[in-house]
Amino acid sequence: MKKTDAEYKSALSDIEYKVTREAATERPFTGKYWDHWDQGQYQCVCCHTPLFMSNTKFDAGCGWPSYSAPENTAAIQEVKDTSHGMIRTEVRCSNCNAHLGHVFEDGPAPTGLRYCINSASLRFEPSDLALKTNSKDES
Repeated sequence: MKKTDAEYKSALSDIEYKVTREAATERPFTGKYWDHWDQGQYQCVCCHTPLFMSNTKFDAGCGWPSYSAPENTAAIQEVKDTSHGMIRTEVRCSNCNAHLGHVFEDGPAPTGLRYCINSASLRFEPSDLALKTNSKDES
C-alpha cells in the first residue's frame, strides 16, 4: 500500500521526511547509524523493506553508514543523479521510492561498491543473536 505525502509527513520525523521524500542529505557524522555496529538488518524507514545486513556494513570514514552490498538487489533502485554539478548514482527503495543515498565504486572487495546511505532513511532491526547477547548483558 502506497502512502500519501501527508501520511509520510505525519509518520516521519522532519529529517526522515526531508531525506526520504525530498532527497535531502543529513550532515556527515550526525546520523544515528553512522557509527552503529550491532548485528541485524537495516530497513527502509518508510516501508520497512529489508535493505542491508550488518555484515555488509563497513567504516568508510565518510560519516554516513556504508554497505558493500544490499541484502536483496531487487530492493534497491539506482537512478542517475546530476544534481549539485556532479554525476552520481542515487539509491532509492524499490518499494516506496524513498531516497536512501548514493552508491560509489570505491568500496571493499568483493563488490567494490560503497552504498553511502543516510541514517534518516533507515530503521534497524536487531538479529535474534544480538537480542540474546544483549539480554545476557542486562542480567
